[in-house]
Amino acid sequence: MLFDFGNYYIEPIAANDAWKLCDFVVSNAERLKRYFPKTLEQNLNPTLSQVFVDKKIKQYSGKEEFLFKLKEKENRTIIGLVYIKETDWNNKRAELAYCIGYQHEGKGYITQSIKALSAYAFEHLGLLSLQIIAHKTNLGSVKVARNNGYTWQKTLPKEHTPPGEEALDMELYVLSKQKTR
Repeated sequence: MLFDFGNYYIEPIAANDAWKLCDFVVSNAERLKRYFPKTLEQNLNPTLSQVFVDKKIKQYSGKEEFLFKLKEKENRTIIGLVYIKETDWNNKRAELAYCIGYQHEGKGYITQSIKALSAYAFEHLGLLSLQIIAHKTNLGSVKVARNNGYTWQKTLPKEHTPPGEEALDMELYVLSKQKTR
């Protein structure tokens, strides 16, 4: 267990998480299809989820990408995900991306998780700058970024293309290590 928050905890994705990850993704498919289409399509059944989990474990050990699960203690179900991705070791920066299950939205779990994982990225991974990229209408995501000290930098034109939609302009929020001290 990496972080314990009482009723839930955060830890890296593990080999035995495929079924629970599949359950999380399928039950939240409508929420994930716009901003997490690749995660959704790679976890539509337990077999696909096992391939996905195995890949993420390899990426984690290779320090390419880090996938963390938020897991509810009582039912031991996955309630959210946080990625540390697009890791640029030369410039010591990465992007954080996150999602929470519909049953747990608005409870502060993601805000608390991003705070903890931002500190983890700075202190344990040696990163100096973290980014969150969110659409301006995704008010929950924008709030998470702002509540954790990430500051708006600029609009990224046509940064993300959801399935079946035109490319969207996205907002870039940044947190630098010196701001966390």
